[in-house]
Amino acid sequence: MAGITPNAAAAGSSRAANAAFKSQLNKVYTWYTGGFIAFVIVLAVLEQMGLPRSYIGFIFLLATVALYAGIGIMSRTTDAAEYYVAGRRVPAVYNGMATGADWMSAASFIGMAGTLYLTGYGGLAFIMGWTGGYCLVALFLAPYLRKFGQFTIPDFLGERYGGNLARFIGIFAAILCSFTYVVAQIYGVGLITARLSGLAFEIGVFVGLGGILVCSFLGGMRAVTWTQVAQYIILIIAYMIPVVWLSVKQTSVPVPQAIYGAQLQKITAKEAQLKADPKELEVIAAFKQRAEGADAKLKDVPAAMAADKAAAEQKLADLKGANAPLADVQAAEKALAALPATEADAKKAYTAAKTANEARAKPLAGMPPHAQQYAGDPNGDEKAQKTFDDSRRNFLALVFCLMVGTAALPHILMRYYTTPSVKEARESVTWSLFFIFLLYFTAPALAVLVKFEVFNNVVGTPFDQLPAWIANWARVDPTLMSVTDINKDGILQLGEMKIGGDIIVLATPEIGGLPYVVSGMVAAGGLAAALSTADGLLLTIANALSHDLYYKMIDPNASTSRRVTISKILLLVVALAAAYVASQKPADILFLVSAAFSFAAAGFFPALVLGIFWKRASSAGAVLGMIAGLGTTMYYMVHNQPWLRGVFGITDPVSLWFGIQPISAATFGVPIGFAVIIIVSLFTPAPNKKVQELIEHVRYPNLRGDTVKSLGT
Repeated sequence: MAGITPNAAAAGSSRAANAAFKSQLNKVYTWYTGGFIAFVIVLAVLEQMGLPRSYIGFIFLLATVALYAGIGIMSRTTDAAEYYVAGRRVPAVYNGMATGADWMSAASFIGMAGTLYLTGYGGLAFIMGWTGGYCLVALFLAPYLRKFGQFTIPDFLGERYGGNLARFIGIFAAILCSFTYVVAQIYGVGLITARLSGLAFEIGVFVGLGGILVCSFLGGMRAVTWTQVAQYIILIIAYMIPVVWLSVKQTSVPVPQAIYGAQLQKITAKEAQLKADPKELEVIAAFKQRAEGADAKLKDVPAAMAADKAAAEQKLADLKGANAPLADVQAAEKALAALPATEADAKKAYTAAKTANEARAKPLAGMPPHAQQYAGDPNGDEKAQKTFDDSRRNFLALVFCLMVGTAALPHILMRYYTTPSVKEARESVTWSLFFIFLLYFTAPALAVLVKFEVFNNVVGTPFDQLPAWIANWARVDPTLMSVTDINKDGILQLGEMKIGGDIIVLATPEIGGLPYVVSGMVAAGGLAAALSTADGLLLTIANALSHDLYYKMIDPNASTSRRVTISKILLLVVALAAAYVASQKPADILFLVSAAFSFAAAGFFPALVLGIFWKRASSAGAVLGMIAGLGTTMYYMVHNQPWLRGVFGITDPVSLWFGIQPISAATFGVPIGFAVIIIVSLFTPAPNKKVQELIEHVRYPNLRGDTVKSLGT
């Protein structure tokens, strides 16, 4: 013992403490998992005994939020290291699980399988991009950022590039991508809360917000980490059970991933039947006629307005004259009152009607064949070849943006600051990939199983015998689920059903005929996914403002407690602002999420990678590169994305570069960012010797120590 140095003794003591801490965590979360399964079984028994469905929804909502709140309260802290990086003592496996939950957003849990349902092969771009991004994280970023030992990504930029300008641009980029992303999560929270509780969507948003705040407000990263581990356990159990059930129901095989190909072949055969079905062709013709009618109205808007008003008034008069039921009269009065008041409103309404009907005047309700790789035909005429090339180009561009964006998202990279060592940072990336793989490997099978169920057990059903889940979801949001007997035959055709991708996963238990308790559990899983990501995003924004802006740039002498208090206040303000924006339903979840990835990719990836691997990268180069990359991405989105064009009042014609859709705007922003950083760095002074030595220390692991000293110390 006499020969053991104090450092070796301290290291041994630290390892023993970490091992004991991990052992305690294993016990706690084993009991937690067993308790959750027992809770679901008890509710299932109570449902069979007559417990109303509304009670089950409320119980799931209240029980899970109360659980997360309890963890948040127990993890409360004012210590800066605990609040910002969970004390840097999160074991790799648990950090991987927390990262998986942080990653499994509303888009992954709710939107992923829905996108695959609606777009087939094209939806695989999301899985390939998001999963591939973690390979970039493991190879290029996580271990090196952990060595720097900072608290946030703007913190790294400030230390690496010197001065506050790079830090400030990093703060702006972090807030932009995180706020866009968190709005999507809160939208998902509102959707799920409304389904579980029966509350209006707008109210559900703010009710769900309470669940987000109790997880992150009191304990910062420490509370968020341990609630995210709990949330991952719930969401993965909730996701897997209905898929396995559908797999057993359709094929008697309890491994949905194994029967994916066989079911896809059956769907392909069914699609061929539906394309040739005379009833489906009637529906397509009816929607085409409606689109032509809307187009005719656009040619003379004032005359169309007058005709619509006269028709509505005549219908109301006829109903009143025939002593029609009060409900019919009220519906006619409501329709009359809802007519556009101005010519501009009418033009907008007619254009929307034309677009919507044209979209549905296509085979398979506008969905591409599930197994078709790209639209168009490489061996067809010139138009078909161009469509094929554009489709393939957009697929690859989306994979690229999602992959690079994943590697640069601040709330994900922050997770790797919480591990005890660089070695565990690497291991936690591997665990992250495993926990994410469990869901992503299952999502394509879920989409195919649900589509098989809809094609074979819903299409062709008389309208008065439709499953209850259709009416239930139509009440939650008619834009996500609606059916219309447009050819008046009393039988549902595929083209007469409009279904939004955001409800596919949430409705899977009902589609498969499972007890309602499983629907409640899936909704609770979706809520856990949205809450876990929202927690991390809100914390990223609050920390960027309190730590990087206030502490590092405004008041370097601020006490620890003051910094943490300011972070909590800012977290509350940002959460309320995001909830307000989400309540306006600005755009679909998947676009908002993809926009966040493009912003992160263009704003951070070039500066982070070159900052780690190229000593010559200068402060001026990084600042101008981040501005150029982010500016290009924002410009392309604002000028080409329909919702953003409306927000900013853009009237110029849409102008796509190389046919790339605005969802993949970072395809242009990232290379411009790299080019500007490299060119400007070559024409400006190199970083000082201290910075270059710092990069050498971080790059090469043979130097002693896991964490380098920051430039400011």
